[in-house]
Amino acid sequence: MKKNGFSLIELVVAMGIVGILAAIAIPAYTSYTKTANRTDATRAMTFDAQALERCYSQNFTYVGCTPAASGTSPQGYYTITVAPTANSYTITATPLKAPQTSDSTCTSFTVNNAGTQSATPAANSQTCWGST
Repeated sequence: MKKNGFSLIELVVAMGIVGILAAIAIPAYTSYTKTANRTDATRAMTFDAQALERCYSQNFTYVGCTPAASGTSPQGYYTITVAPTANSYTITATPLKAPQTSDSTCTSFTVNNAGTQSATPAANSQTCWGST
């Protein structure tokens, strides 16, 4: 008599293969989404820097200039903080919600009026800003 179906061993082997694939794919996908979401911070900071420069060209001071993205980035992954003085400014982005809050490669971004882009940890600045 012939019986059709799966044996317990075949089922366990298939589950093991799926488990191995998931163990590889999920961390890779999470890392990819963190990298892709960093553009939310860099884009918002770039727009803020442009707005501050336009305001400075009209008023010759950064004080009183209110950039559009100040507060929260467009996709809501980062908090954007602008610290202007009369002749300079610093814009900082810090993670606000997951998955960016667990991004240990780029814990914050900074740009100033000279266009200097940095990140924390400092060794990852080019990676965080997408230069490499």
